[in-house]
Amino acid sequence: MNDLRPERLQIMLSPEELSAIDDFRFKHRMPTRAAAVRELLRMGLAALDATTVSDGMKSSNFGVFGRGPDGHRDQESGE
Repeated sequence: MNDLRPERLQIMLSPEELSAIDDFRFKHRMPTRAAAVRELLRMGLAALDATTVSDGMKSSNFGVFGRGPDGHRDQESGE
Protein backbone atom coordinates (compact mmCIF):
# COMPACT_ATOMS: atom_id res chain seq x y z
CA MET A 1 0.00 0.00 0.00
CA ASN A 2 1.18 3.52 -0.70
CA ASP A 3 2.57 5.10 2.48
CA LEU A 4 1.39 8.52 1.31
CA ARG A 5 -2.25 7.37 1.13
CA PRO A 6 -2.84 4.85 3.92
CA GLU A 7 -6.60 5.46 4.14
CA ARG A 8 -9.21 4.03 1.78
CA LEU A 9 -12.53 5.77 1.16
CA GLN A 10 -15.38 3.86 -0.42
CA ILE A 11 -18.35 5.76 -1.84
CA MET A 12 -21.43 4.88 -3.83
CA LEU A 13 -22.15 6.97 -6.95
CA SER A 14 -25.09 7.25 -9.28
CA PRO A 15 -24.44 6.60 -12.98
CA GLU A 16 -24.69 10.36 -13.58
CA GLU A 17 -22.12 11.15 -10.88
CA LEU A 18 -19.72 8.55 -12.22
CA SER A 19 -20.18 9.90 -15.75
CA ALA A 20 -19.41 13.44 -14.54
CA ILE A 21 -16.20 12.21 -12.88
CA ASP A 22 -15.19 10.31 -16.01
CA ASP A 23 -15.91 13.35 -18.21
CA PHE A 24 -13.73 15.51 -15.92
CA ARG A 25 -11.02 12.85 -15.94
CA PHE A 26 -10.82 12.54 -19.72
CA LYS A 27 -11.16 16.27 -20.35
CA HIS A 28 -8.17 16.91 -18.06
CA ARG A 29 -6.23 13.81 -19.20
CA MET A 30 -6.03 12.35 -15.71
CA PRO A 31 -4.64 8.80 -15.36
CA THR A 32 -7.30 7.33 -13.03
CA ARG A 33 -10.73 7.96 -11.53
CA ALA A 34 -9.05 8.19 -8.13
CA ALA A 35 -6.80 11.01 -9.39
CA ALA A 36 -9.85 12.81 -10.78
CA VAL A 37 -11.73 12.47 -7.50
CA ARG A 38 -8.71 13.74 -5.52
CA GLU A 39 -8.42 16.75 -7.85
CA LEU A 40 -12.14 17.51 -7.57
CA LEU A 41 -11.87 17.29 -3.78
CA ARG A 42 -8.84 19.59 -3.80
CA MET A 43 -10.69 22.10 -5.98
CA GLY A 44 -13.81 21.95 -3.82
CA LEU A 45 -11.89 22.40 -0.60
CA ALA A 46 -9.93 25.30 -2.08
CA ALA A 47 -13.20 26.96 -3.11
CA LEU A 48 -14.74 26.49 0.35
CA ASP A 49 -14.75 29.58 2.48
CA ALA A 50 -13.51 28.05 5.73
CA THR A 51 -15.07 30.85 7.76
CA THR A 52 -18.55 29.61 6.83
CA VAL A 53 -17.99 26.26 8.53
CA SER A 54 -18.59 26.34 12.24
CA ASP A 55 -17.83 23.81 14.93
CA GLY A 56 -20.69 21.52 15.74
CA MET A 57 -22.21 21.44 12.24
CA LYS A 58 -23.67 18.05 11.31
CA SER A 59 -22.65 16.11 8.22
CA SER A 60 -26.24 16.40 6.95
CA ASN A 61 -25.59 20.15 6.47
CA PHE A 62 -23.12 19.35 3.69
CA GLY A 63 -24.96 16.94 1.42
CA VAL A 64 -27.29 16.86 -1.53
CA PHE A 65 -30.00 15.63 0.81
CA GLY A 66 -31.28 17.46 3.85
CA ARG A 67 -32.85 15.88 6.90
CA GLY A 68 -36.34 16.75 7.87
CA PRO A 69 -38.43 15.35 10.69
CA ASP A 70 -39.24 12.33 8.47
CA GLY A 71 -35.65 11.57 7.52
CA HIS A 72 -33.75 12.49 4.37
CA ARG A 73 -35.37 14.50 1.62
CA ASP A 74 -34.21 16.18 -1.59
CA GLN A 75 -33.43 19.83 -0.75
CA GLU A 76 -34.53 21.17 -4.15
CA SER A 77 -37.83 19.36 -4.49
CA GLY A 78 -38.60 19.05 -0.79
CA GLU A 79 -39.30 15.32 -1.18
